[in-house]
Amino acid sequence: MVDLLMPPFDTKIAVAVRDDLAVWQRLNVTAFLASGIAAHRPHLVGQEYADADGQAYLPLLGMPVLVFEASREVLIAARERAVRRGIPLAVYTADMFRTGHDEANRAAVARASGADLDLVGLALHGPRNAVDKVLKGGRLHP
Repeated sequence: MVDLLMPPFDTKIAVAVRDDLAVWQRLNVTAFLASGIAAHRPHLVGQEYADADGQAYLPLLGMPVLVFEASREVLIAARERAVRRGIPLAVYTADMFRTGHDEANRAAVARASGADLDLVGLALHGPRNAVDKVLKGGRLHP
């Protein structure tokens, strides 16, 4: 029998999305940002899944992803705290809603200094207490 209790984790994956986004935007931003964590930290990705019929399914992140909502100001402060602490993070800006591919997304981010990014979301993975401190002011998404 498989133990379904969640093991303790020393680290945390968190995504924070701006609280004034439409639902479709929140979901889109969350998906993009989670992919950034998986790409940067491939060791966090588990093994493939398979059902009882032997049908294989793609692997997923091997730990929970906590999703928060936050104001624009909280996201700006969180980005600054993460940078100051040296915690790698993924960002999503408002300009990226108007692009159609990865190269255009990178160009949209490159047009602004870090402090001037119009953040609509960010994601990070790090020690639990550090992530909590970075996301101070955010609240778990309802």
